[in-house]
Amino acid sequence: MLGGLIAGCSGGGQVAAPSAPAKDAGGTTGTTGTTAPATTPATSSQPPKAVTFTWLAANRVEGPVKQDWETFKEIEKKTGVKIDFQVISEEALLEKRKIMIATNTVTDFILIPTQDGRDFGPEKVFLNLKNYLDKAPNIKKFFDANPEAKAQATAADGGYYTMPVLESDASTKGFNYAWYTRKDLHDKYGLKAPTTLDEFYQYLKALKDKHPDSYPLTFRTPLSNPNLTGIYTVFLRAFTGVEGFINQTPDKDEYEFAGYHKGFKDSLLYMNKLYNEKLLEPEFALLTTAQWEERLLTGKSMVTYFWKADFDPLIDKARKANASNKDFEMNVIPQFAADGIKNYQYARPAVGVSGLAISANVKDKDAAIKFMDFLYSEEGTNYMSLGILNKTYKMVDGKPRYMEEFGTSPYVPLRRDWGVWFPNVSINNAIARAAWERGLDAKNKEINTFYAKYIIDAPKSIVKNADEQEIEKSKLNNLNKYFEQKMTEFVTGKTPINDQTVNEFIDQSKKQGVDDLLKLYNASYKRTYGVK
Repeated sequence: MLGGLIAGCSGGGQVAAPSAPAKDAGGTTGTTGTTAPATTPATSSQPPKAVTFTWLAANRVEGPVKQDWETFKEIEKKTGVKIDFQVISEEALLEKRKIMIATNTVTDFILIPTQDGRDFGPEKVFLNLKNYLDKAPNIKKFFDANPEAKAQATAADGGYYTMPVLESDASTKGFNYAWYTRKDLHDKYGLKAPTTLDEFYQYLKALKDKHPDSYPLTFRTPLSNPNLTGIYTVFLRAFTGVEGFINQTPDKDEYEFAGYHKGFKDSLLYMNKLYNEKLLEPEFALLTTAQWEERLLTGKSMVTYFWKADFDPLIDKARKANASNKDFEMNVIPQFAADGIKNYQYARPAVGVSGLAISANVKDKDAAIKFMDFLYSEEGTNYMSLGILNKTYKMVDGKPRYMEEFGTSPYVPLRRDWGVWFPNVSINNAIARAAWERGLDAKNKEINTFYAKYIIDAPKSIVKNADEQEIEKSKLNNLNKYFEQKMTEFVTGKTPINDQTVNEFIDQSKKQGVDDLLKLYNASYKRTYGVK
């Protein structure tokens, strides 16, 4: 799914190509996207040759990147490969990556949008993995077992330039996001959980009345992204049925533009009302991750839409930050949609919008391929996604589960202390999530059950030909920037919302190629899956 245009786990780019669904347990041999790939051993009896590779990584709110993570020391013992992480801030990641690609100075290993792999791989920025399959049995097995990943990796010249990250098992309909609120305040004021857009507005007003200096609703930027937590992604889905600006709609299997739907103007008016009545964080378009979190921890905001896994870490941080927060509690509220609009959330796609790539300029190409092949062996994948047996995870009934001492949000200590399941480093989030969900407490299992009625299968990946890729490349970024700029002007009142201004927005979107992209995506989808 396109982020922004096609609104689509962390660390992804502003916009990505349409994606797809698969996942399961780790620690066992398998060939689907859910288990660690079946393997050919990547080590021999001879001591491994020592080599160092660079890898771009961004610090996280869970903790900074460390050069001495024990997990990577174990990987070094097995392979002779030391990883030298090139560390930047999370906020600087997208721009840094763009500059590296534009100047062909990417690190030896790098997680990139698969679209960038398809676009710039043929230009000798990234190594063509297809040329090395005879030396990389685990990489070959990965592509053979995951056709959608293969589709995401394949550029117009037929080369494979990324190893797409596996995200989920489509059969489980795992999902990422939920509306959540300050449960302690919800209970204190005897509020009723909202189930409609009007009830949600009244809910925010009730919180505002009790806390006049607050802005009850906040969102984390970017405004629309592959994580699907941005304000425009959420409210366009609620009012138009299109998740983001352009996406495949659930009932038609067709890509549509939210601006063409009757509910589009209603969505603008609704968001503008929240902004004018100071129910919405006034800096919603500018907040950093730290600022978004600070708003919630200090009670400046009480409601947000974000990763469901962040409940417990936020609660823990709030209680530790201030003694007055001893009763701080959060819980979910229902998802809602306008009358006549399907109330849904797409399940996690099986294949994400990012993939691991190797620089075409890496000095020792054979050693780099051999190392990547190890990472995609069962042993290597388990290190990256699970960590070290009996230190970070254990086997229960033959399946991996994170250690109990890590709590219900194990990704925080796993990322901070072990480098496991670390965004822009992790290559199989499906295995990680499966191990995590086996250890969920009753509250988090209840959240999963509560939201299950909204979750539907994610759209499948599509494969664009060379001409389509060129069209997308020439129009996508400019459209995305225009959409976000103009939407922000509507919401903040800089541009009035009426039939004339909305029509002008539609006309300008057409001039910048929205119809060309709709035609492109629908043609590509039909060709990929043989739809008449």
